[in-house]
Amino acid sequence: MEQTVKIHCRNNDTVIDAPIGSTLEEIYLQTGLNMKHGPISAHVNNKVEGMHYRVYNRKTVEFLDITTPSGSRAYTRTLFFVLCKAVHDLFAPCKVAIDIPVSNGYYVNLNIGRPVTLDDAGAIRRRMQEIIDAALPIHRHEATTEEAIALFDSLHNRSKVKLLKSSGRLYTTYYDIDGYLDYYYGSLLTNTSQLYLFGVEKYFDGLLLRIPSREHPDELGEMTHQDKMFGIFKEHHQWQDILGLSTIGDLNEAIEAGYAPQLIQISEALQEKKIAKIADEIAQRKGIKMVLIAGPSSSGKTTTCKRLSVQLAVNGIKPVGISLDDYFVDRDQTPRDEKGDYDFEHLHALNLPLLNEHLNALFRGDEVELPRYDFATGTSQKSGRRLRLGEHEVLVVEGIHALNPELTSQIPSGQIFRVYASALTTILLDNHNYIPTTDNRLLRRIIRDFKYRAVSARETIRRWPSVRKGENRWIFPFQENADAMFNTAMLFELAVIKRQAEPLLEQVPENCEEHAEAYRLLKFLRYIKPIPETQIPPTSLLREFLGGSSFHY
Repeated sequence: MEQTVKIHCRNNDTVIDAPIGSTLEEIYLQTGLNMKHGPISAHVNNKVEGMHYRVYNRKTVEFLDITTPSGSRAYTRTLFFVLCKAVHDLFAPCKVAIDIPVSNGYYVNLNIGRPVTLDDAGAIRRRMQEIIDAALPIHRHEATTEEAIALFDSLHNRSKVKLLKSSGRLYTTYYDIDGYLDYYYGSLLTNTSQLYLFGVEKYFDGLLLRIPSREHPDELGEMTHQDKMFGIFKEHHQWQDILGLSTIGDLNEAIEAGYAPQLIQISEALQEKKIAKIADEIAQRKGIKMVLIAGPSSSGKTTTCKRLSVQLAVNGIKPVGISLDDYFVDRDQTPRDEKGDYDFEHLHALNLPLLNEHLNALFRGDEVELPRYDFATGTSQKSGRRLRLGEHEVLVVEGIHALNPELTSQIPSGQIFRVYASALTTILLDNHNYIPTTDNRLLRRIIRDFKYRAVSARETIRRWPSVRKGENRWIFPFQENADAMFNTAMLFELAVIKRQAEPLLEQVPENCEEHAEAYRLLKFLRYIKPIPETQIPPTSLLREFLGGSSFHY
């Protein structure tokens, strides 16, 4: 008699008996589910697993499609794999780096010994489609890490060798498509035919790999112009060339060799030099009355504002700060979201007419009484604080809406300098595995929320999708409006923040949905060698999250 195991399927709240050793793909066929854009992966006891995963004892399973973060990541990784195989088939021994998220896709850096052409992009697109149409199985293999290192060393894949050597893991999984081998952090699809939609375009000196939109999965994400954002990424790659670091394997080698102090000093100096350059540009522009600083959650806007203020003072400009939070409308006038809850991140949660009236008055040289918002009562009140701008004084204001033209619609654009700050992670796990910039910010926020707001990692993870939704509506569409962009991410920072992040992530209970995300982040952090936070200076932007800053918050 065939032995079976009970599987609780959360999607339809049923319990089925599956043969022991069944894959998730086989179990899905027993559930009677019909997911249009899935299944791509699954939560198994609140841990993300690929559809290759085999079940040997009782489990709770929730199948995921491309509209979920985990499903979208698995689909995208599989596209990376197919793209790398296509490039290998056409241009071997070409080197490929899946680089940065930009323009609702991913920039792909190709080293084929000459400039990439439109014909090259077309050839790669066609070869990818051939691989998909061939419905090739994607095999998952498990080997000792020593065996995997020897394998990738024989393939001259140095970035993977470095990563695996420094991982400290006993076993490693890798994948193959028709004999083409690669390693990917996280699960993949089981067959190339499951990739139903993609795009490949020539983009600057490389390619743009386009993926389906999570919100509208039958459509590719809309290509947006992000030339300034792309420029910041390229600038940071130049910094990485100076330091000789492009992957986590490189970083781990540098840490083990004792180069962490020098790495920190150079990284901090490069960042300060960039801030000073922005301050110089502001000083050189005639008629600037206000500096607006915007950025998403945990991007380090506050420290950027403070450090920029110091550099403005060096240029003979006295920065004067005001808080947009004091311009909230009374709570009963606050817009509500689709659930009927107050939407405090909505632009019209701010009293825009009053803000513009005060700004114009200040720029004319008049005196105004600033408001004060009482969060306990939800009312705007008079603060008694009166302000008049002096000859060499400039307003410095930070907030999520700072780049939205509607915020200062009545202020002449020539009087405003806009800065966009974000943590744009440029270091890669290896050449085919990028690190999401949102992971960097989420880890910062987990540490900050626990340390300063008594909020658990579980609660921060629970709230994160809502935070991201607000950013997608109110911040990211306006980032190219910036006069200057500033990347607050440090090449070494994940090695520093892991010491505080790991204990908090380990406290997320296994029996809650947030455990899947905590577990994923923990797995990722274990690839990285630690650096003691005592090595970073008190002026470092990371101190905003870790504590010990010489700035007052």
